[in-house]
Amino acid sequence: MKDIELFNDHFQNWKRYLNCKAQLIIADVPYNLGNNAYASNPKWYVDGDNANGESELAGKQFFDTDANFKPAEFMHFCSNLLIKEPKEKGKSPCMIIFCAFEQMMYFIELGQRYGFQHYIPLVFVKNYSPQVLKANMKIVGNGEYGLLLYRDKLPKFNNNGRMIFNCMDYPRDTKTPKIHPTQKSVPLLDKLIRLYTDPGDVVIDPCAGSGTTLLAARQCGRRAYGFEIKKDFYADAVNLLETYNPPMSMFDVVELDKKRAKGRLQHKQDTLFSDES
Repeated sequence: MKDIELFNDHFQNWKRYLNCKAQLIIADVPYNLGNNAYASNPKWYVDGDNANGESELAGKQFFDTDANFKPAEFMHFCSNLLIKEPKEKGKSPCMIIFCAFEQMMYFIELGQRYGFQHYIPLVFVKNYSPQVLKANMKIVGNGEYGLLLYRDKLPKFNNNGRMIFNCMDYPRDTKTPKIHPTQKSVPLLDKLIRLYTDPGDVVIDPCAGSGTTLLAARQCGRRAYGFEIKKDFYADAVNLLETYNPPMSMFDVVELDKKRAKGRLQHKQDTLFSDES
């Protein structure tokens, strides 16, 4: 089995393909928006400008599979896809779901039904909003919502003993080719994967879409597997994974800057001591 692999199948068939389970599950679940899917998207209008009138996407749904998504079935399979909770502290697995605000309480309740007794609500704040095109909206949305779900013990958390706010920035991804209408930012996924896994750990995305979860996991040195039932998205995601070499992640850039700053400080101290001698 490869370290990074995407399967054109439903996640409920995971036993056909995988001989391992996940330390971290990341999933951008269908929001069940129906024919209002593009309501907060510039594509509702011709050329993204409401002065041009509505486009052919106005009143259309993202995917014909949205209506078939069964959240309870999804949570059942995800509970089986995670590794068992180990006895050691700081090693437990977890699950991160991107979802609509209106879905949060439902997924919290489902999580508790399927063994995820604890949760942390997440808000990802963007520095932009597609809703500005809606002339009738005075307060526009610039956030995405999610949930961190875990069983009993706190999950693995790699942040050098420092806390992280549950309301965090959503780094805009201007580098990765856009192949999916709800594609998630590789820098954001990179950050989440590094926080909750170690190199070599397994990350699984049951609703892989564009494959950016696998892309981020690869640049983090993790094993990653995804499931995508739509053939067109699957083909585009496979092509992305095979042809696109992402630039250095934002996380790596920050760490590199820290190392450089530390190096400059050390050089300054060495020079100071040298002058004193």
